[in-house]
Amino acid sequence: MSTPTSAPATFYIGAQRSLRGGAAPSTFALPAHHLVTHGVIVGMTGSGKTGLLTVMVEEALRTRIPALVLDVKGDLTNLLLAGASMSVESLTPWMAGTARPGDTRPDAERAAELVAKRAAEFAEWGIGQAEFDAYRTGTCFRVLTPGSTAGEAVHVLSSLEARSPRWDDDAESARAALSAAVSLVMRLLGRDPDPAKSREHVLLSVFAERRHTAKLPCDLAALLDDLEEPPLERIGALEMDAFLSKRDRRALAAALNSLLASPTFASWRTGVSLDIGAWLTPTSDGRTPCVVLSVAHLDDDERALVLGMVLEEVLSWVRSLPGSSSLRALVAFDEVYGFLPPHPHSPPTKRPIVALLKQARAFGVGMLLATQNPMDLDYRALSNAGLWCVGRLQTDADREHVVDGLAGVASNGAESGGAASGSSALAGGAAFDAETLDDIVKRLAPRWFVVRDTHAQEGTQLVRPRTALTWMRGPLTRSELVRARRAVG
Repeated sequence: MSTPTSAPATFYIGAQRSLRGGAAPSTFALPAHHLVTHGVIVGMTGSGKTGLLTVMVEEALRTRIPALVLDVKGDLTNLLLAGASMSVESLTPWMAGTARPGDTRPDAERAAELVAKRAAEFAEWGIGQAEFDAYRTGTCFRVLTPGSTAGEAVHVLSSLEARSPRWDDDAESARAALSAAVSLVMRLLGRDPDPAKSREHVLLSVFAERRHTAKLPCDLAALLDDLEEPPLERIGALEMDAFLSKRDRRALAAALNSLLASPTFASWRTGVSLDIGAWLTPTSDGRTPCVVLSVAHLDDDERALVLGMVLEEVLSWVRSLPGSSSLRALVAFDEVYGFLPPHPHSPPTKRPIVALLKQARAFGVGMLLATQNPMDLDYRALSNAGLWCVGRLQTDADREHVVDGLAGVASNGAESGGAASGSSALAGGAAFDAETLDDIVKRLAPRWFVVRDTHAQEGTQLVRPRTALTWMRGPLTRSELVRARRAVG
């Protein structure tokens, strides 16, 4: 696994073979700029979906491309364990709780077995200690945990409480980020977080925007003052009391004050700001940042609101970049199910994801979306993706949706000068119809994927990802995450 120098970045993903079989597998190398047009990974539980996404993130980091990883399930905190499985001594402390039922062997004995197994797998892929050391020493791993101090705390309300320069030159994106922050406050208060329906949301947003525009302090305490003594006489066409009565404003102020006084709320207002550009800037010693934003500890509504805020900030950052045809950053989202549903559903994450899929390619930022539940996805938005990786799917409905999505990608490729359109384009011109492809996907073994790259002349291939440098141990507990952060410094 050689490290690229001045040549265009190439991701060493694993091995490939033709859908028709025959020839021996060959190396599957993905040019990094192919991900500028985004990628989709789908596969049922056990298909190897998270492993493939992890390999792609590792390859981005290995080629000095920073990565922001949105982790819903908690699996990708394992990125902190890079290199832990290279020696029995480093692996043994992490073996607790990993034994299979009935396995009573000491942790050190099981660790020795796992180290030997992974060493054999790495040898098969041409990966040695030198590659591990270069990857570990060249990467700065961070885990951010909004609403928790298990990882680095994040001031998720920074777009509300800290004035952004975007209010001067991009008020639209600043307003979207502000709305997402106010929605989270409403959710924490147990009130309606819908920015289009909640009068309380509208009122706080109007007060906050007025303060940001006038360059006045806009912390929650200042908004409490505005609720007690409104600085405006009218909201829209209605007088203030007609829009929200003095009694209701006082009730909102009392609830907001209780939230401010709550010790558990402090974790939402401390830590690093939502500054994506700063997160993805190489360190002073030249290491490439890998930032894992873990929301596994939050409930479903909180996840949607927090991820919506983060994605709005990603979108604002992307729009501030100069244009580029090269991949300058990768945003990986593991388990996008529920966050990009079809019309008419519109969670806080949908608008920024759709906008990023349409716009980020012009600025060199690629999106990589993965899910084990492909049914409830907006495939019209995903048709913007140029790379599809399809693992085994058990149900007929799942396969039908994904095969239709692949056909849409092939058609889009033809319209932009790619391979021939229609079902034959799924195999780069070979006569593979939807029924045949459906059967191939149904019979896929674990860790094999049907890969369609609209940029590649080879068309659709069978791909087996290499063994990940990351030991996929499973979600880390709070104490384990704290220990893993200390281990990487």
